[in-house]
Amino acid sequence: MKKLFLMIGLMALTATMAFAQKGVEDGSRFGHGQDSINCLNNISIYSEYVKTNNFEEAYEPWKKVFQEAPCAQAATYTKGIVILKNLISKSKELEPRKAYADELMAVYDQYVKYVPQLNLILKNPLKEYRIIGQKAHDYITYYPKMDARQAREMLMKSLEAGGIDSEYYLLGDLMKTSSGIFKADESFREDFIQDYLYASELIAQIYGKAIDTEYPSEEKANEMINAVTKTKDNVDAYFINSGAADCDQLQKIYAPKVEENKENLEYLRKVVAVMALLNCTESDVYYAASEHAHNIQPTAGTAAGCAYSYYKRGDVNKSLEFFDQAISLEEDNAKKAEYNYKAAVIANSDKKLAKAKGYVKTAIGLNGRKGSYYILLANIYAAAPNWSDKPELNPCKYYVVLDKLARAKSVDESVTSEANRLIGVYKDHTPDPANLFFLGLKPGDTVHVGGIIDEDTTIR
Repeated sequence: MKKLFLMIGLMALTATMAFAQKGVEDGSRFGHGQDSINCLNNISIYSEYVKTNNFEEAYEPWKKVFQEAPCAQAATYTKGIVILKNLISKSKELEPRKAYADELMAVYDQYVKYVPQLNLILKNPLKEYRIIGQKAHDYITYYPKMDARQAREMLMKSLEAGGIDSEYYLLGDLMKTSSGIFKADESFREDFIQDYLYASELIAQIYGKAIDTEYPSEEKANEMINAVTKTKDNVDAYFINSGAADCDQLQKIYAPKVEENKENLEYLRKVVAVMALLNCTESDVYYAASEHAHNIQPTAGTAAGCAYSYYKRGDVNKSLEFFDQAISLEEDNAKKAEYNYKAAVIANSDKKLAKAKGYVKTAIGLNGRKGSYYILLANIYAAAPNWSDKPELNPCKYYVVLDKLARAKSVDESVTSEANRLIGVYKDHTPDPANLFFLGLKPGDTVHVGGIIDEDTTIR
């Protein structure tokens, strides 16, 4: 009989243990028995406290759910993050701030761990890279004496996984942490520059996506586009203010490494991209990297590098040949326009006026919003030889020159000062109206200027 009672007691105890079990123990959402009741009750309590911004009271019931039922709901993590960030902000002393910050990081770690299970109960699946990115952002924002290298590692993990779908503000975070590392450690310069290249390219893609996205309202669209634009500006500002963009320093860094990596196409292309971006295209290392890379696999960038190299050596024809290659290989119209413009500058410097005109007209056709292109065309026309056997007509070329300068400042305010200066110079070379009168021409008439200019203009 005693054995029977003992067996019944053990069975009852076992049943009770099986009935009351936490979710963290059996993998269920809320647990079982009394534990599931406790879990649901705690969810209800802390949710109500969060609604009223009573984060101190929300903390304990939330923490029980977090610890005992990690798969209960995604809100355990999203609301827990809100609770802890508020507690950090309200803490005046370093110790409690750090303790809450440690908990916040632990929430993110557990969130990532249970993504697969949480996605089984969600209509919109969680993306792990987004959680990691948010963790990095909050680590930078809330963690006392955060480790910049650790933050950078988290950011890169998130950004590389998310790509164009990443949150735009993470690129501002990346440049902030990366510039901080560089300021503390000069040897980080090369990595910092690569971070800038990566961030500037990705934020440009995200900006393009923001422009193309349909938003619920124009206000929302403007808000998003302005936010991304501000981040783009911040990315550039962090780099410009860092002092890393020094051509002499880059020459010292890359010169030995280019020779060591002269068969490493990926590395050579990075060097070419960095030097071009920073306008260090007169550096020997830029020429060397361009030629090594071009010999392995020609691209528009490497061809342009070779073009600069030959121009520096005084071989204009060879330089233009490589610019022609760069133009042919480039697919981006803005970059193609710039290659045409630079080729035009070189051709003009060698008095190849017709060739220079061809290049700059192509540049304008690809990107008509650059005032510098029109200014160059105006200078080419000003240098054009006589085109008529009637001496009185030849100065009419300056009307065309003035046309181009007026166009320059109308499309691009940044060149207004230079355009006005040149207008002041060239307007004194226009024809004497009396001389044109004897040819039957008066102000308002159209005249065709021949030769390499080959354009109509109006007599003033």
